[in-house]
This record gives sequence, C-alpha cells and structure tokens, in this order.
Amino acid sequence: MAALAIALGAVVFAAVVVVACGVGLYNGLVVLRNRFKNAFAQIDVQLRRRYDLIPNLVETAKGYMAHERETLTAVTEARNIAASAAKALALAPGDAVASAAFAKAETGLAGVLSRLMAVVERYPELKADGQMARVMEELSSTENRISFARQAYNDAVTEYNTKRETFPTSVIAGLFNFAPASLLESTSTDVQREAPKVSF
Repeated sequence: MAALAIALGAVVFAAVVVVACGVGLYNGLVVLRNRFKNAFAQIDVQLRRRYDLIPNLVETAKGYMAHERETLTAVTEARNIAASAAKALALAPGDAVASAAFAKAETGLAGVLSRLMAVVERYPELKADGQMARVMEELSSTENRISFARQAYNDAVTEYNTKRETFPTSVIAGLFNFAPASLLESTSTDVQREAPKVSF
C-alpha cells in the first residue's frame, strides 16, 4: 500500500512539474509576442509622425514648385498608401502578408521622397526657405527614429521566433498556435535601405 502511495505521489509530482514547465513556456512566448508587438507600436508612433510631416513638406514645396505637381501628387499618394499599409500591419504585427505589403508601400514612399529631394535641389529658393528646412530636419530626425525602432522590432521578432522554434517551446507554440512573426525588410533593391538624404 505504501509503495502504491509513493508511486502515485511520484506520478502526481511529475504531472505537476510537466504542467508547470508548460505554463512557464507558454507565458514566455506570450511575453516575447507582446514585446515585439510593443516594438512595432514604437515604430508606428514614428511612422505617424512621418506621415504627418509629409503633407507639410508638400504644402511648403507647392508654392515654389508650380510645375512639379505630378511629383507632389505622387508623394501624397505614396504617403497615403504607406499609412494604410502601416495601419493594417499595426492590427497584426508580425503577419507575413501585412509585413510584405508594408515593406512594398514604404519602398514606394522612399522612392518618391527621393525623387522629391532631387527636384528640390533644382529650386535654391525652396532649399533656403526656413519652413522647408524645419520640415526636412524633422523628417530626417524621424527617419532616424524609425530606423532605430525598426531594429528594436526586428530584434524582438528574432528573439520570439528563436524561442518558438526551439524544443521544448516549439511543442507549446504548436499546441497554442503561436505563429511565426515576420521581420520588417525592404522588398526592393532599387531603393537604398536607409533614410532619404537631406542636404541644404
């Protein structure tokens, strides 16, 4: 009878240890998932700042660039597409499809902003405008913040993905549908993977 009680106690103890380990692994995945979602929220704050600055940039440039309406329109359209893609990704950070659409939209925006900077170079009075200089400085600063926030997000996603792919956490991840998260990468090799250069 005593041997049966000891055996039963050992089985119960082992079950408690397994459940406790499973709960710990599950909670660890939740923490890492929330960490990369928070990291994307930091990117989102900076993206909104950038998207709010772009209309100021376009409005300032309009007065000087009457013959460049097509470029200004392209910037506005690319900004709207990128803002929409960022909003979709904010609803599901790490989602591969949303990440790819966001990267494509950001690449398009970077391309038209670079084109706008090339056009601005042809207008010395615009380059000398104080409002334009302030907006460009804020935009450049925001691009740097986005770059740092993107790196923090990618680090958090990498940590999460590594944890969910390693054994025994991979078992818990499979049981509770912890999907892999996607890194934020550029989809184009035509546009440099850095903030647009601003020079006055």
